[in-house]
Amino acid sequence: MKVFRGLPNAASRAPCALAIGNFDGVHRGHQALLGRLREVASKMGLESAVMTFEPHPREFFAARAGDPSKAPTRIASLRDKLQSLAKAGVDRVIVEHFNAHFASLSPQEFVEKILVQGLHVKWLIVGDDFCYGAKRAGNVATLIEAGKQYGFHVESQPTVTSSTGTRISSSAVREALLQGDFAHAEELLGHPYAMSGHVIHGKKLGRTIGFPTLNVRVAHKHPAVSGIYIVQVHGLDDHPLPGVASIGVRPTVDDSGRVLLETHLFDYEQQCYGRLIRVEFLKKLRDEEKYIDLPTLTAAINRDAVEARAYFKQLTDAATSATDRI
Repeated sequence: MKVFRGLPNAASRAPCALAIGNFDGVHRGHQALLGRLREVASKMGLESAVMTFEPHPREFFAARAGDPSKAPTRIASLRDKLQSLAKAGVDRVIVEHFNAHFASLSPQEFVEKILVQGLHVKWLIVGDDFCYGAKRAGNVATLIEAGKQYGFHVESQPTVTSSTGTRISSSAVREALLQGDFAHAEELLGHPYAMSGHVIHGKKLGRTIGFPTLNVRVAHKHPAVSGIYIVQVHGLDDHPLPGVASIGVRPTVDDSGRVLLETHLFDYEQQCYGRLIRVEFLKKLRDEEKYIDLPTLTAAINRDAVEARAYFKQLTDAATSATDRI
């Protein structure tokens, strides 16, 4: 899969079938849309392309209004989003920098400069609530009319619902993650919720208190999960490794506001700096807290570890019991 930061250069502007959206989480609704994109692209002999945005448009407008708290939380990093799009079989992705200039484009300018001149779109699919152009003045109906004028077909993807009738959307995934309902999040996503990244060097504080951690930097400031979790880590062994993780700003030991994902693996001592890992979230234990001193923090981490070990033991015992009954 080819990834372009902004519009491709002239030599790379092959005619394409295009999907536009934020694709945060690449949930089952997105997957249905991408499946339709691949199907049509194959029939028409076109490359399948996706245009997504960085930052999220709502994040941009929240910052512009001076109220970052109104920005949506991020389900996935750009790395994880691109990995999911590659897994979905997309040929190329355009990561468009959403800034003041892009936000000011009129619907007509968006169609002419971005879709027609910039991407040579021949077929386009969007969600049924898609809006575009300055002040969200364009919608699916105006896009269909523009397509007739400029020679590309427009299709809108109807709402996809879960088995319980819930509309599958990034907002629904965010709410499930906020509530710590990972089973529902998995139903909406089509896979367990996880975050990936390379292990980086930290302050080495964890090892001094008996809980060494694998540290992964979180690029965005508003992840969809925050707190202390039971997790399992993929990428270091043939099977997932059990552990407990903290994601947040570490108020007891750091006042920088930087978000970090720290994972303590049980009975694991190998060095893995630079390794790419995927941390799968299984259960929320509690919210992040600020403690008065390190001994109090250490005691809390120990309680979390004991609870997490008990969780994994229960899973192992249940699996053993099921095997014995076969």
